[in-house]
Amino acid sequence: MKKDILSLLPGEIEEELAALGEPKYRAGQIFTWLHKGARSFAEMTNLSKELREKLEERFFLYKPGVLRKQVSQIDGTIKYLWQLRDGNAVETVVMQYKHGNTVCVSSQVGCRQGCAFCASTIGGLVRGLEPSEILDEVLFSQLDSGLPISNIVLMGIGEPLDNFDNVMRFLELVNHPKGMNIGMRHISLSTCGLIERFADLAERDLQLTLSVSLHAPDDETRSKLMPANRGRGVEALMEACRRYYDKTGRRISFEYAMIDGVNDTERHARLLAREAKSLAAHVNLIPLNHVEERQFRPSTQGHMKAFIKILEDEGVNVTVRRRLGSDVDASCGQLRRKMQKANEATR
Repeated sequence: MKKDILSLLPGEIEEELAALGEPKYRAGQIFTWLHKGARSFAEMTNLSKELREKLEERFFLYKPGVLRKQVSQIDGTIKYLWQLRDGNAVETVVMQYKHGNTVCVSSQVGCRQGCAFCASTIGGLVRGLEPSEILDEVLFSQLDSGLPISNIVLMGIGEPLDNFDNVMRFLELVNHPKGMNIGMRHISLSTCGLIERFADLAERDLQLTLSVSLHAPDDETRSKLMPANRGRGVEALMEACRRYYDKTGRRISFEYAMIDGVNDTERHARLLAREAKSLAAHVNLIPLNHVEERQFRPSTQGHMKAFIKILEDEGVNVTVRRRLGSDVDASCGQLRRKMQKANEATR
């Protein structure tokens, strides 16, 4: 079977070229072509025809197809539904901020974590994305939109730490100086709390931002919302966060979706403040995006203001995520779910 050349680092491409009897210096040229979006070896015009033919025989290239593209008329947010090589689909969102353009990428097709308020997990996990497929989300979002990408959040469909090796390889690729060269400090990785992987991530000392999708500061509430909490627990999660912070020196961010009557009470705010202060963590409150198949609703403005006041009075660094793309199925997983439902209806 042909190999996935886009998932290879320059040194690995050198080894492949050596096996073909080709000079190693060609690896840098090939890597640069790939990371500019070349999707046929014929495009690599500074390579000999003979080498291009050898590459064609040994490796495959694939350009993800745009199944759907939605552009917000409110804030310019762009949402893509990409078709992958095997026919599956994932979502990517490009968001425009004053500090630059951010792309939110998926790391899996579907998700097995079962969060009760999320569209991505409906239907479960299909498979993890290959490093090249995650990279393509960034690369082709930039090429198609014409917007230079400066920041990445791994916060789309899937749990990044459940696809650990492929996500780590993607980070190497997107950070490489001969590639897109996006700095680790401009990358945020979001996890529902697979604490068994925190030490592995800390050992790599990547200088990215670890965003923990907390969504509740107590076991009773969090276990109802997030099955990943069962068997781990908030106390163990906080301890894992503390070890990560001590090892890396990188401040952790808590993501917290505000759900009406579920996790937005005064009790929840005070518990959250206690945990955030103990870690000097930043809290990012997220107005919940309603998902058709879920019964949850976003917190009222009154509850949101009261919650924020408690956190601020306790000295917690808190922000409210700007709600972008509300007219283009902003919540991750919704566009893919619509496609699935349409396919089911035609069977």
